[in-house]
Amino acid sequence: MDLNELIKPGMTNEETFVVEEQYLAPHVGSGAVRVLATPWMIGFMEATAHRLLAKYLPEGQSSVGTHVDVSHLAATPLGDTVRYRAEVLSVEGIKVLFTVSAWDSIELIGEGKHERAVIDVARFLKRVSQKSNTQQPQ
Repeated sequence: MDLNELIKPGMTNEETFVVEEQYLAPHVGSGAVRVLATPWMIGFMEATAHRLLAKYLPEGQSSVGTHVDVSHLAATPLGDTVRYRAEVLSVEGIKVLFTVSAWDSIELIGEGKHERAVIDVARFLKRVSQKSNTQQPQ
């Protein structure tokens, strides 16, 4: 499979999420103020990129996050809707680099880069299983 034939720079995906109680910083432990937690913002960015690739990858293939470099620029309150966008910047071998961004109803709240690796799911799970089988009880 040549990933460059399936995934092209400029491809985009946009999704929206409502900031619910469980996405607030105190629930994650990343802060005390009741605003969208940075880990959730990054997680939604990753999910948006993942779902973009999932639309084009053949059965048995998926992607995993390998790198995130994101700035959280502004706070978003409970109940606001956030729009997330992922755009393919480049494809090199099995790695896909994205620009990711997020806007609440007022402003840009986050932006950066995210890298994902395309995997063969069965091979990946076999390797994870091998790791699980080699762990010794403490």
